[in-house]
Amino acid sequence: MVKFICKKPGKKSIAILKKDEKVVSPSYAREYSFVFKKGKGNYVYDVDNRKYLDFAAGIAVNSVGHANPEVIKAVKKQLPSGLHAAFGDFYAELPVVFIEHLLKIVPRNFQKAFLSNSGTESIEAAYKLARWHTKKKYVIAFNNCFHGRTMGSLSMTNSKPVQRERFSPFLPVKHVPYPYVYRMPFKNENDCTNFCLDKIEKAIKSVKGDVAAIFMEPIQGEGGYIVPPKDFPKEVRKICNKRNILFCDDEVQAGCYRTGKFLAIENFNTLPDIVSLSKAIGGGIPLGATLASSKIMNWTPGSHSNTFGGNLVACAAGIATLDYMKKHNLGKNATKVGKYILKRLNEIKEEYELVGDVRGLGLMIGIELVKNKKNKIPAVKERSSILCKSQEKGLILLPAGISTIRICPPLTITLKEAEQGLNILEDSLKEVS
Repeated sequence: MVKFICKKPGKKSIAILKKDEKVVSPSYAREYSFVFKKGKGNYVYDVDNRKYLDFAAGIAVNSVGHANPEVIKAVKKQLPSGLHAAFGDFYAELPVVFIEHLLKIVPRNFQKAFLSNSGTESIEAAYKLARWHTKKKYVIAFNNCFHGRTMGSLSMTNSKPVQRERFSPFLPVKHVPYPYVYRMPFKNENDCTNFCLDKIEKAIKSVKGDVAAIFMEPIQGEGGYIVPPKDFPKEVRKICNKRNILFCDDEVQAGCYRTGKFLAIENFNTLPDIVSLSKAIGGGIPLGATLASSKIMNWTPGSHSNTFGGNLVACAAGIATLDYMKKHNLGKNATKVGKYILKRLNEIKEEYELVGDVRGLGLMIGIELVKNKKNKIPAVKERSSILCKSQEKGLILLPAGISTIRICPPLTITLKEAEQGLNILEDSLKEVS
């Protein structure tokens, strides 16, 4: 018997859910009994032809909107010429063109790229590169972080116990606190920052300086859309410089103009040594990229490779996606609409005891729900109810962290659509409150 997460869906959805239960791995974590049929722009439709405003963008993937015409055009143009060129063994022009496009957008200290198919692969490449280049063993990652699920990236991932359960032993990683200001017992951001920096220093000393890299999400994604204090990334950079450690920046969810800047770390006036990108960069086609300087990315042939990295269709989609983002000023739109959403949510926060914290940059925004503002006990069941009620009213949302709702719509969203979605969210919040 299929269990429905929210309100019972339509007949066509139920039929597919029954098939899914029989043949699909139960390891996937589904939030709704929502069965995707198609997407167009900032909306998605289920197989029963119900229409939803999308505030999730396929977990921040469809940043240029669903079924973007320019991405589709680029893919169609490439299809007759070939789908796969074994870029790890031969040469091809299209992956080179994609990398050239990408390097024009990012800061100039990046000159080389390794191409892959996903976020976890782009992190895995960064992890291996850091260890290869430095000849050191340990890396430092943060509590609540999410870097992926392959064994290298999973060794760092620390956002939910279920993601790590039964998979140890892990690779040598030291975890330290991330400056989660709302949840840490400090009077101000400076004290929070200094506490976390001190923990980093102690972690480095505990392994006698044998640290290859510090891996950091400039804004934590899966962990709860947590924005660090403004000076924190810069201070981490200083530690890396002082200790001869590489600063690895996980931009898989936060990158590609989601926060207004192409790289979220640019909001903090900081430059990393290695950057990992994926999700939005392919416009919906699987694509990942790991960037570094020529000096750092100097590993030898055969030290790291893959079969599908540099896939021709993915690179065609990636070029069109980057061009579309730039041509349509999606970073500027993310900043404008994001400011409106944050303003409205802060007004909602003042009205509802259930809303403990609102935070974010651009269109990467988190709403943390609590039983009440004084005790800050996570309102987990209430969040599930709000997600379900919003979906029933025509809005797709996703959770993050223990009791946070994430807002990460396509970067093409308009102010009118943002208002529409927030009205649904507030109605659902009102019902649950």
